[in-house]
Amino acid sequence: MRYGRADEHRLQEIKPAAHFPQEAYRTAWRRDYARLIHSPAFRRLQGKTQLFPGNESDFFRNRLTHSLEVAQIAKSIAVKLNHDLLQAGEEFRIEPDIVEFAGLAHDLGHPPFGHFGEEVLDGKMFHFGGFEGNAQTLRLITRIEKRHLIPDTTLGIDASGADCRAGLNLTVRSIASVLKYDRQIPLKAGKADRKKPVKGYYASEEDVVDAVKAKICSGARRSGKFKTIECQIMDIADDIAYSTYDLEDSFKAAFLRPLDLLCASEVLLTHVARKVEEAVGKPVSIHMVRDEIAKSILFDMFKLPEDVKKLFTAPATPDLDDLHLFSITMAGNVSDSLAQNGYQRTDLTSSLVGAFIRAVEIAEINRTCPALSTVRMKADRRFQVEILKHFVYESQILSSRVQLLSHRSREIIETIFDTLADTKSKGYLLLPPDCREIHKAVKTRADRMRTICDFIAGMTDRYAVEFYGRLTSENPETIFKPF
Repeated sequence: MRYGRADEHRLQEIKPAAHFPQEAYRTAWRRDYARLIHSPAFRRLQGKTQLFPGNESDFFRNRLTHSLEVAQIAKSIAVKLNHDLLQAGEEFRIEPDIVEFAGLAHDLGHPPFGHFGEEVLDGKMFHFGGFEGNAQTLRLITRIEKRHLIPDTTLGIDASGADCRAGLNLTVRSIASVLKYDRQIPLKAGKADRKKPVKGYYASEEDVVDAVKAKICSGARRSGKFKTIECQIMDIADDIAYSTYDLEDSFKAAFLRPLDLLCASEVLLTHVARKVEEAVGKPVSIHMVRDEIAKSILFDMFKLPEDVKKLFTAPATPDLDDLHLFSITMAGNVSDSLAQNGYQRTDLTSSLVGAFIRAVEIAEINRTCPALSTVRMKADRRFQVEILKHFVYESQILSSRVQLLSHRSREIIETIFDTLADTKSKGYLLLPPDCREIHKAVKTRADRMRTICDFIAGMTDRYAVEFYGRLTSENPETIFKPF
């Protein structure tokens, strides 16, 4: 792939200064990477939940460590694909730095308490364009983060109330690498009590998306959705990380064992089968899910003893003695030891990730617009990824222990939002000074609500709890501790 000057275009022109010279040795993509790594939004990922609350154990992954893992997997995929392209005699190449950037940035927009917080903010913003994590990521890197101050504006808001901010002022190719959903989220999309946020980008970033598409495609005709190859690789890497590392966290916490995958209830397997069917686009039964877990995932990755394998490969239904043998073998040799043995857990995730990376391939090279070339994971491995991903979701995220966190987080975020948005009590005065200035400078109620939403979405889990406590507790934190 030839990355040209159009790919390096930024939302604002960078004017070289004596104290900040242009370095010929540093590519535009490395500059984008540096801006991301040093941004407050990236640092705050360490305080945001991935699957289990970070304060419960130092072992559990948070959004920062998850993003680092996604970036590593994504870059490995890019290196693997470039090797394949070289072997095939193709000149087409993928820029690993952009892919790595996408992996690091993909979760920046997630609010406190993960998807639970996302659902609450989406409900609060229903009449103002909703809230969605990917849309917030785009807004963060192109509006909210602070890099270049626009002259003659109030923190980037001009006299008419228009938002002139450019966020980290990244290249259009880096911006495109996190643009997962090529559609604008309409006002009042769906029903007010919708269960899931509408995926896409906000109307406030429509001009950014249009500029990105125009520069990258350079007038070339295209059909279908706009999703660059770097973004596709990041998306695959995210699924790989989610399906393996969240599984490892569940094993470490003893919330899930390999035996649980084999002996899952028909209700759980039915939910998993339905979601996998939606993902792969073909009929999937609970028996297919169970067989794939037993014969492919467990046999390949857990190296089960031969006497256990025979129970699943034999044509006849195992008798009671076989089942007894199976339960003893599995529980004793695999399930418990995997949860207790860090070497086995590491070997498990390493084997899974390696197998999934090797299964990614170039689907098509778009000769007209190379950026829109496509990649895919081989069908058999993708089937396994989808099974593991949805099994973890159904068995862990929907469990009562995690749903308790959902209930608590809903109360916290709703209270904070309602307080700040209360015009009668002038709740906006509780905003930090910079957010308050922006809230004052914008002209419409929708923009003021979006400013409040931006502030809450940027909170870490701990800060949200602390802020809530300062609003509701009879013994609040000292007033000397700043917002």
